[in-house]
Amino acid sequence: MFIGEYHHTLDAKNRIIIPAKLRNELGTTFIVTKGMDGCLYIYTNEQWNKKLNDLVKLPQTKKEARMYIRQFTSKACECECDNQGRIQLPGILKDEAKLVKNCVIVGAIEHVEIWNEDLWKEYEAMADESFEDIAESLTEYL
Repeated sequence: MFIGEYHHTLDAKNRIIIPAKLRNELGTTFIVTKGMDGCLYIYTNEQWNKKLNDLVKLPQTKKEARMYIRQFTSKACECECDNQGRIQLPGILKDEAKLVKNCVIVGAIEHVEIWNEDLWKEYEAMADESFEDIAESLTEYL
């Protein structure tokens, strides 16, 4: 289970430190891909395989399903941490999430997210405003 919020910087070679607490759970190699709301998602290999199994259940005859699958998988890449606990992000993913320098790494239960710090602050402010209303609207799913 991934939890917590960590602030790190992206260096000139598109490398970012993955916090040790998260690295230990991610394993040796893991998958980074385009996420929702403008961030990147990081999945363990096990979670990635579960996600792929869910994706193959989507109806291939639906245009939206094909678009989602293509966007989600075409941007995916396998990463591993170097000796300093950094991963190097491909330029396409860096650009996708508008990562420049200051980043926020967020634990989101079954995956990890990497956010542009400014976008995270905007998202967090919006979510904080309606946190209780959101919780109430989701009670039927719990």
